[in-house]
Formats: sequence, C-alpha cells, structure tokens
Amino acid sequence: MSTDKSSSHISQRYDDELSGVKSQLFEMGGIVEKQVKDAIQSLLDIDSQIAEHVVKDDTRINDMEVAVDEDCALILARRQPAASDLRLVLTIIKTTTDLERIGDEARKIANQAIMLAEEGPAPSGYVEIRHIGHSVSTMLSQALDSLVRQDVNLALEVAKKDKAVDLEYGTAVREMMTYMMEDPRSISRVMGIMWSLRALERIGDHARNIAEHVIYLVKGDDVRHVGIKQMAKAISDDD
Repeated sequence: MSTDKSSSHISQRYDDELSGVKSQLFEMGGIVEKQVKDAIQSLLDIDSQIAEHVVKDDTRINDMEVAVDEDCALILARRQPAASDLRLVLTIIKTTTDLERIGDEARKIANQAIMLAEEGPAPSGYVEIRHIGHSVSTMLSQALDSLVRQDVNLALEVAKKDKAVDLEYGTAVREMMTYMMEDPRSISRVMGIMWSLRALERIGDHARNIAEHVIYLVKGDDVRHVGIKQMAKAISDDD
C-alpha cells in the first residue's frame, strides 16, 4: 500500500470514529429528551407505569455515557486530535455528562410521581410543573438542536431561557412554601412537587451547559460562568 493510500485509510478510519461518537451522543440525547417528557407526564398524570419506565431507562443512559466516554478516550489516546477536532471530542465528553445528569433528574421526578401515586395527588403545584416543564423541555430540545447544527445563536437563546426558568422556579417555591404553611397536612405531597420543580430547574441548568459547550465547540471560547452579554460578545467576535 502506498503512503498516500495508507494515510487516506487512516484518515477515513479517524473520520468514522468521530462520526461514531457523534451518532452515539445524538442517540443518547434523543433518549434523554423523551425521558424528561415522560417524567413530566408521569407526574402530571400521576402515572406510576410511565414513571417506572423512566426510572428503568436511567440505567441505559448510564451505560451509554460510559460507552461514549470510553470511545472518546480511545480517540484522544490514538489520534491525539488538535484544534477543532479536539474541541469536538471534549464537547462530546462534557455533553454526555450533562445528559446523564439530566437523566438522573428525570428519574427523581419519576420517583416523585410513584410516591404521589401511592399517597394521592398533591393539592397544588401542577400548573407550575406543567409550565416550567414545558420551558425546560424546550430548552433541552433547542440545546440538542444547536449542537447538531452547531448553531451558536440558538445556543444563546437557550442560555437566555435559563434565567427565566430560574425566576419562575423561585416564584413557584415561594408559593409552595406558603401553601404548606396554610395546610400542614399537605406537606409531604407538596414537598414531592417542590423536589420535582428543583429537578426541572436543574435540567434547565444542564441544558444551558450544553448550549455553552456548543459555543465552545464553534467559537473556541469557554463561556462557562459568564453573563449573557459576554456570551453574546463571544458569539459576535470574529464573524
């Protein structure tokens, strides 16, 4: 085999390896996205059957994270990627971690649904669950879409939505606290709603993290722990 053909063969294998881990990541993202929607639905409907499926799927998500991490580690060791390819591999590793943690939060919501199915529905909080649940589901969907398309402007929109979710979460928690003080008999069930709201808020945080990874992938700037204005500036620079 000539040197050119050998180099071409190695290059093709490298491209295939990168494509493989990207495909695994996108598959994992789709499963987690459904897991979150199902967890929210199980809580709204107090459906323990759906909730149990969500809990069971968490093991699958954990296994996928391990598999992607192993494949990425092999790429780093064998290929020693540089520049944009290195950013891609690092982005995949970071994103799988966030997806796994989103799966954990979905499992927590599903566990609360199972608890409420046994104890009876909470007297309040479902409107907040529905509204914040819709917001974070949209954030997650857009974050994953921004990753597939490498769309930094869509990633920025996800980050902006996270601030709104944080404000809604704070308001909802204050309302739940007031309700528990007025009706102490409802404390355990309302606490289940509060834990679920906390899990949703954390899902929003992880969706923002994914959006930040996208900006790092495309622009090469680490925008963790910065405000929206700085994030927007990183996106607009060098265009």
